[in-house]
Amino acid sequence: MLLEVVIDVPRGSFVKRDDDGRVDYLSPLPCPFNYGSVPDTISGDGDRLDALVLGARLPRGARVTLPARALVRFVDAGQSDPKYICGHGPLGRRDRLLVAGFFGAYAHLKGLLNLLRGKSGPTRYEGIEELPSDP
Repeated sequence: MLLEVVIDVPRGSFVKRDDDGRVDYLSPLPCPFNYGSVPDTISGDGDRLDALVLGARLPRGARVTLPARALVRFVDAGQSDPKYICGHGPLGRRDRLLVAGFFGAYAHLKGLLNLLRGKSGPTRYEGIEELPSDP
């Protein structure tokens, strides 16, 4: 499956912004991959579907079309919030470790942020699901 992704957080950035450019939050961890969203979609949390783009740093606002290789299973304040993992090639062991480590830590930090913002419900990382390859 090919997805168009708009980059919101370039690889290495600490700043997550809303669609209008306002700072949503500052992360204590740099994002180890490009993080963005899929236009014209809606996720369980009411925002667009999230997508990670592996590879070199891309500028904020860049649009890329890449195959979706896997899906991060994530719950944010009790709402399903999956994240596609996109890249030119299959996920390697290093990619899996990087994604799992980041989202394991991110779940704890996002859970604290949700508490501060008055949001209830669990926030957790539930693993990576491989997606079937297109023939």
